[in-house]
Amino acid sequence: MLDATIKTQLKAYLEKVTQPIEIVASLDDGEKSREMQALLADIAGLSDKITLSEVRDDAQRKPSFSLNRRGANLGVRFAGLPMGHEFTSLILALLQVGGHPP
Repeated sequence: MLDATIKTQLKAYLEKVTQPIEIVASLDDGEKSREMQALLADIAGLSDKITLSEVRDDAQRKPSFSLNRRGANLGVRFAGLPMGHEFTSLILALLQVGGHPP
């Protein structure tokens, strides 16, 4: 879903992550869920500190996802595809959940 230039830039940012991040995607069978899964898979593939899991039977809004620091009560939830200025918020959230100081 992400083009090569964005992936290269995002990979450089994700090198600053010091804590493991778990992305938990709440998905259904819709097109937007498939797009979100593709985006999150691209992101998870850029760092060995990021894992992606999917749930379909939870009570969360679909499609949505949470970024969680493993082993800590720290996380952020996004609803829908974060594009445009929301994509910047996603990058900042990844860095903060991943232990990079604000």
